[in-house]
Amino acid sequence: QVQLVESGGGLVQPGGSLRLSCAVSGRDFSMYAVGWYRQAPGKQRELVAFLTAGGITTYVDAVKGRFTISRDNAKNTVYLQMNGLKPEDTAVYYCRASRESYISWGQGTQVTVSS
Repeated sequence: QVQLVESGGGLVQPGGSLRLSCAVSGRDFSMYAVGWYRQAPGKQRELVAFLTAGGITTYVDAVKGRFTISRDNAKNTVYLQMNGLKPEDTAVYYCRASRESYISWGQGTQVTVSS
């Protein structure tokens, strides 16, 4: 099992950047697929970016070219670099780790894009 703790959220102006981090505790982190999801008020949680254990990435169309997911297996950390932020990116961002049928979520970090 793994536990996840997100950090790095905050208030940023449109066009700005943030880097979210997700610290993962537990064994065999490199064997897990990891992802960032977000949930805006009144909306369902949606996938933002996904990174397999083998290094394959997937992005939702709305963030392609602006967001980058990465991982540092030596530090047991997942990152989401967010550039060119827009007001519609405002949401609580969650980190997720999965391996076979096991899934673990973090508690979320708020990202607010506003002038």
